[in-house]
Amino acid sequence: MHFSLSLFTSFLLITFNLKSQPKQVCLSVDDLTVVNYGINDTTFTYGITRSLIHTFKKYQIPAIGYVNERKVYTKDTLDMTKVKHLELWAGNGYDLGNHTYAHLSYHNTPFDEYTAGILRGEQVTRPLLKKYGKKLKYFRHPYLQVGLTQSAYDSLNQFLADHNYIVAPITIDNSDWRFAKAYSDAYKKGDVVLMEKIGEAYVEYMEQVLVYYENQSIKLFGRVIAQTLLTHASYLNAQYLDEVMQKYVAHGYQFVSQEEALKETAYQTEVTYFDNWGISWIHRWALSQGKPKEFFKDEPTVPEFIQ
Repeated sequence: MHFSLSLFTSFLLITFNLKSQPKQVCLSVDDLTVVNYGINDTTFTYGITRSLIHTFKKYQIPAIGYVNERKVYTKDTLDMTKVKHLELWAGNGYDLGNHTYAHLSYHNTPFDEYTAGILRGEQVTRPLLKKYGKKLKYFRHPYLQVGLTQSAYDSLNQFLADHNYIVAPITIDNSDWRFAKAYSDAYKKGDVVLMEKIGEAYVEYMEQVLVYYENQSIKLFGRVIAQTLLTHASYLNAQYLDEVMQKYVAHGYQFVSQEEALKETAYQTEVTYFDNWGISWIHRWALSQGKPKEFFKDEPTVPEFIQ
């Protein structure tokens, strides 16, 4: 009887601790200025940026956008109409990070060329942030590729540290880009019914992803960690990020900055597993710890009609 009571008491304590811990998430948006899928009209692309910022303000989200500076050039000439997107971010108080100049794969690009792309990717963003009293501090790997070997991983980390960058891992991975491509294709065809179907499926999928990675963090660390969500600056998110953020609020999440999220000790977990895939750092850490394949089961999948 005493043994059973002790187990029950321990269960209650664990449950209480999990429920009482504040849930935090950093919203990060990759591939700025925008992902336009071939729609280059400036009214349309400004609309994407303004809509995203509207959602940030509505939910008081200290979002961060990761920039591919190639997107602020037109035929190798700096295009101030495109820089305006970044002005809208920084001018409204939002952070920007370096996502390299041209979004090249680290796994398929010589080290010197790849690191040159990092430095080229700060030429506009760094002075622009300074104008608004901010600093360029964070780096996001294109394709979430960190290196195929320990040596490649260490070399890149050393380069980033030498240039005062902080790596910004993501923990909530997803395929929002698949939905975004399908949504933009439907938009270009004028298929409003299909657009709505895609949008509704997207919100449902993103809630499933949230629950999945929350549970994965508990399985790996015994608690809900401060998460970092990966999204992209797409027309789909301009239309549906509001509803996705509603789901986060409903699940009890508070929105925090990139700086605040990275105070989470889980982000210091050692990485020793390397392959060609760009994956959530929760899974990267789990693989580094030798977790069996059962650990990764039940990850939400993209509906067949999207694929």
